[in-house]
Amino acid sequence: MSIIKRSIDGDTAQRMIEAAIAKSRDLKKAMCIAVVNECGQLKAFHAMDGAAHLAIQIAQDKAWTASSFGIATHVWWDFIKNDPPLLHGITHTPRLVIFGGGYPVMEEGQMIGAIGVSGGHYSDDMEVARAGLEAVGAPVS
Repeated sequence: MSIIKRSIDGDTAQRMIEAAIAKSRDLKKAMCIAVVNECGQLKAFHAMDGAAHLAIQIAQDKAWTASSFGIATHVWWDFIKNDPPLLHGITHTPRLVIFGGGYPVMEEGQMIGAIGVSGGHYSDDMEVARAGLEAVGAPVS
């Protein structure tokens, strides 16, 4: 038996990056944008001029987090906030981000990758990431 997996291609990842950059410019924020494949491996990345260097890793970790369970990063907080063992244990998981800015990229019900954005307040990061999703017709969760 085998499993057939779909994966985001380079052209799609680049279109997402370009749309996210355009939205970042509209917001007048310097952001870092990462797109990973369904396995969490970096597919495309851009650090805008002036983006904080800490945002480089956070953007990649948001994309990785979104790809790890196929859920948006902001969903994690509601999932763990009222569960003390999980809240205090899972936050020590390397690379896990529990605030907004990371979304899975879905195609026909299957996760093919994820996008992560960092550089502003997480609400700005979410807006920029959604622009990347919308640019390729991916649903926003």
